[in-house]
Amino acid sequence: MSKDILLEIGTEEIPAHYMPSILSQVKDLAAKKLDAANITYTSIRSLGTPRRIALLVAGVAEKQADVSAKNKGPSVKIAFDAEGKPTKAAMGFARGQKIAVEDLVVEDGYVYANVTTIGAETAGLLPDILKDIILSLSFPKSMIWGSQTVHFVRPLRWLVALFGTDVIPFSIANVQSGKISRGHRFLGTGDFEIPSMAAYVDTARDHFLIVDPEERKQMILAGFQRLADEKGGTIMMDEDLLEEVIFLVEYPTALCGEFDKEFLQLPEAAIITPMKDHQRYFPMHDKDGNLMNLFLTVRNGDDYHLETVQHGNERVLRARLDDAKFFFEEDKKKKLSDRVGDLQRIVFQDGLGTLKDKAERLSAITVFLNHKLDLGVEDEDLKRVSALAKTDLLTQMVAEFTELQGVMGCEYAKIDGEKPEIATAIYEQYLPRFAGDDLPQTTLGKILGLADKLDTITGSFSLGLIPTGSQDPFALRRQTIGCLHILMEAGWNLNLQEVFAYILSLLDTEAAKRATVIDQLTDYFTLRLKNIFQDEDMDYHIIDCVLASDTLNAAEAAKRADALIAADIRSQEDLLQAFTRVGNMIKDAEDTDVDPNLFETEEEKALYAAVTALENTVHQHYAVYDITGAIQELSKGVPAINNFLDNVLVMHENPAVKENRMNLLTRTFDLIRPIGDIKKLN
Repeated sequence: MSKDILLEIGTEEIPAHYMPSILSQVKDLAAKKLDAANITYTSIRSLGTPRRIALLVAGVAEKQADVSAKNKGPSVKIAFDAEGKPTKAAMGFARGQKIAVEDLVVEDGYVYANVTTIGAETAGLLPDILKDIILSLSFPKSMIWGSQTVHFVRPLRWLVALFGTDVIPFSIANVQSGKISRGHRFLGTGDFEIPSMAAYVDTARDHFLIVDPEERKQMILAGFQRLADEKGGTIMMDEDLLEEVIFLVEYPTALCGEFDKEFLQLPEAAIITPMKDHQRYFPMHDKDGNLMNLFLTVRNGDDYHLETVQHGNERVLRARLDDAKFFFEEDKKKKLSDRVGDLQRIVFQDGLGTLKDKAERLSAITVFLNHKLDLGVEDEDLKRVSALAKTDLLTQMVAEFTELQGVMGCEYAKIDGEKPEIATAIYEQYLPRFAGDDLPQTTLGKILGLADKLDTITGSFSLGLIPTGSQDPFALRRQTIGCLHILMEAGWNLNLQEVFAYILSLLDTEAAKRATVIDQLTDYFTLRLKNIFQDEDMDYHIIDCVLASDTLNAAEAAKRADALIAADIRSQEDLLQAFTRVGNMIKDAEDTDVDPNLFETEEEKALYAAVTALENTVHQHYAVYDITGAIQELSKGVPAINNFLDNVLVMHENPAVKENRMNLLTRTFDLIRPIGDIKKLN
């Protein structure tokens, strides 16, 4: 026989962005703890609204499964004396296993106890299990309330805990479990009883609670689409915003609002940002892709007096847009170029100077990158965009709507008559802003974005502000990943250690400290690059091979990794074995000067001839990342390598001959060194 479990944790309103993680946790914890208790079930799911976290477990066994185990004890020599009688060791083992000593089994020279643990009644175990699930949940921030010592995301207000139709008795923070839940704050009629898990969803719906997030999502999308069709518009859907709205309401009703068309004269971003980021509204485009003076939103309730709610939302948005219009008009009175001097008034970061200092460093770094990568961009354009890059932070629009940094800088630069590529780069410097975001597409934007991020990261590390597993207040991890993706997408072969050194010189970091900071930055960037490769499901042997380098070059490492995978390098066992033997011989040797006059054997001459021939061809393949072609060439030298290693004594008694043979091997190994650390491929 089986029953169902229902757990509903009633709280005050939980932040919407916490809910997906909480529902995932409660489901995983339930599975883990039921499995650990040997309690079988058929399915688990988690549901929730802003005020409740629900766990539904179907087909739960009414009794733990019996567990049989074969436990190993002492050896026969220890367990029995010379007369075959059990010793104290055997009796102690049997006692510990709760069986008679004569029931011990001898097998493979040891004694074993076959023990069967009879499962307990599930009902008696559930109070502790459910309580443990609740107290094991973790949150970005938790709180305590009243005189309680329990930490939870929000104060607990009620608990529903049922096994079948019976209450699972326990209490947390003076809240006793039962069958009573609470209805919708405004539409519900107060408390109501839940008879069982099977009736939970429908009973909650009767009290204006849509407890299934997926059902709420479909109600919202259907409502939005109906309204969009009526207005002839296309919804500007934002999945992150939609997820947030889903967990802001318990009973969703879609509505459409309107704002004055005069606001459409504002830059589109200045309208959309207040809508989405401040009011949680969804904008719409017309059939031609133009922004409409309409918005969609969701009411936490039914459609009663919906027009009143609509007007209220319109008034709030109108006030926001009035502010945006005022700020925009005021900002236009002063060009970005006229704000450059004012950057001196704003501290970028304590220890790293002002925004004016930042702009001057950006000018130097962008020019450095331009010449290092031989990109051919005009230095004057780089200096201009660097000077203007942060000036929009001084505008009223960005001060009010910080999400518009870069966006408004681009708009104002266009209005000021700056070159289009300069205006675009001011926006692109902040890309990517989050995981999966777009990367800069223009060369100027890529250079400025790299310079900005590398300056911030290097400067922070120079001050000892290195991110930890739980602390990254300056978003250095995100900026590091952004740098790596920009470099790999652009295919720019750049040794980042040279850039670190250059920026540290601009920061006047103590010379004695620079090497340490560069090492820290190299380790940090390398780990992030490794994580990127791992997220792409790349073979860890390949990752370790290409990252074992004295230089930090993300684009080159990515190209080499892709080439190694395409060449199926790990299947080249004979090749790898031969060159690994060579690598083990030379260790860290670097000298490659070979004197053919010192050769004493045919194997030396053959290897030298093979290496000399390969040097003329294999590096041509490396230059274009044709590892397949390089492998084909290198394979021609494998017989000569093996013949040499099998038949020639490298440690010759004549020091000159010994050194010459070591140099020949070093020169041989240099043929495969561009691939990476081949030892990591085994």
